[in-house]
Amino acid sequence: MTMTPLSLSFSSLLKNKDSLQKCFNCYNAFHAQHDIPRYFGNRTPWKKARLWERNFSAVSHSRFIGQVLAKQPFAKIYAKEATLCTTSASGQDMTNWLWSIYNETKKQTEALIPVISKNSVNPDTIFANNEMSLGDIEIYGFDYDYTLAFYSRHLHTLIFNIARDILIQEHRYPEGLREYEYIPNFVVRGLHYDVQRALLMKIDAFHYIQLGTVYRGLHPVPDKEVIAMYDGCHVPLENMSDFYGKSSHGHTMKQYMDIFSLPEMNLLCSVNDYFMKHNIDYEPVHLYKDVKEAIGDVHVKGIMYRAVEADIENYISYGEQTHAVLKKLYEDGKKMFLITNSPFDFVDRGMNYIVGKDWRDLFDIVIVQADKPGFFNDRRKPFRRVTDKGVLHWDRIHKLEKGKIYKQGNLYEFLRLTGWRGSKVLYFGDHIYSDLADLTLKHGWRTGAIIPELRKEIKIMNTEECVHLMTWLQGLTGLIEHMQVHRDPASQAVVQEWIEEREAMRSQTKDIFNGQFGSLFRTYHNPTYFSRRLSRFADIYMASLSCLLNYDFHHTFFPRRTPLQHESPFWPEQTSAGALKMPFIPPQNHN
Repeated sequence: MTMTPLSLSFSSLLKNKDSLQKCFNCYNAFHAQHDIPRYFGNRTPWKKARLWERNFSAVSHSRFIGQVLAKQPFAKIYAKEATLCTTSASGQDMTNWLWSIYNETKKQTEALIPVISKNSVNPDTIFANNEMSLGDIEIYGFDYDYTLAFYSRHLHTLIFNIARDILIQEHRYPEGLREYEYIPNFVVRGLHYDVQRALLMKIDAFHYIQLGTVYRGLHPVPDKEVIAMYDGCHVPLENMSDFYGKSSHGHTMKQYMDIFSLPEMNLLCSVNDYFMKHNIDYEPVHLYKDVKEAIGDVHVKGIMYRAVEADIENYISYGEQTHAVLKKLYEDGKKMFLITNSPFDFVDRGMNYIVGKDWRDLFDIVIVQADKPGFFNDRRKPFRRVTDKGVLHWDRIHKLEKGKIYKQGNLYEFLRLTGWRGSKVLYFGDHIYSDLADLTLKHGWRTGAIIPELRKEIKIMNTEECVHLMTWLQGLTGLIEHMQVHRDPASQAVVQEWIEEREAMRSQTKDIFNGQFGSLFRTYHNPTYFSRRLSRFADIYMASLSCLLNYDFHHTFFPRRTPLQHESPFWPEQTSAGALKMPFIPPQNHN
């Protein structure tokens, strides 16, 4: 969630006639001293300011504000002279001046909110990390779970309850655990779990823990305790999970990237909470492994599959228009294939419900129990044909035929038998590591990430509350950045108040998405670890496959040109004051 910072702090002076006139007098003096060409000509500064204000108000979206301000050189000159004109001010004068700047900045920021709100983001948009044209795509591949089939929250409750009961019945955990139920909005995807310390937390793209998002059991850990445990907030690379987010080979962190992992995180927190509440001494590593095994049994033993098949209307959400997408691709002559880790009976039951009994006619190749991500790396597993009744054939596979079902196999054999190589193939999946990473890094396929949480987050972003918070947060940040150059006690006291307000607002922006862990994509202003992986391994991403219905098959997706840090002079408030050549002259008191 990116909003261009607003450059309003000094430009707000332009709305105050008295302040503007003082600045204009300073401007004239500065012009004479430094031989700067006059910008205004014969126009009065007040008229020019009104003209600027009309131009400013005409901006249709906040991302262009920085560019507009960058084209107004007089705004920078006024900003510079405003600082120069206050260097002899008393402490009280500086305090009053800073708060007047604050109030005008806030006033102009609030005036922008209706304009920004009109330019809300469409939740059905497909977003691009890398330029890609659908006109180049001949073959479309799909995962099944959370790509073709979407599940209700009832499934997560089911997985949690079954795994909890397995812990009690098979691992001899306390009966008291039955009092715990699945909490739907407690965790988000992409979190890290410290296996040794039994802590669940959110980590950003630079391996820094987001304070306020560290939980032991169901309760947050105080920031001071977190800093003491980790000697700061940084998690070294050697402590992080391996490439696929697993905790192994001495790694102490496990990252949860799968939507199916939400019940597992809930269960970990619940069991930890029970042990702490009852003062039970336990080994966190054993707890982690037991919960992981119990969750695995729900899938491996087929418990979840049988439950979903028996009550499919309760667990599968039909409203994602999967059938319409597949039909549109089929009618356009595109080849399609399915590669999933789920068993055939489960997939067949779900696809009959979502698409219809003729769903297999749409696909050229269907591969089940593929064992991804091993499917993309392990050359040793050959394909094996499966009948509709689950009977395995022993014959060697010389070609992959339409209408038949295959099990296991590997991508290298798949490429040899089909010849489907390179950027003409687009594969969709919900798991950034297991579905997309290897295809991008090793095989050159184009990749599309399905992020169901995206629709909810965009709807939150579009609310007036979120727009108001984000807009003022960035306006205030720019104000702090520029005004921190005043080092006198009175000015520093004011700036400190602003910093405290900013910290409170940052917590508010976190809570508006999720009270415990915030947005899936942001740790305050930084991208999350999840977001960084998404941008690296997915060419495009969207809330669901139904988003494809909004585009024709010759559409080219272009990533937005967001400014790099060294390009930020084009976006004034995004850079440091020094990059804009703002004067660092502190005020001087003259008695």
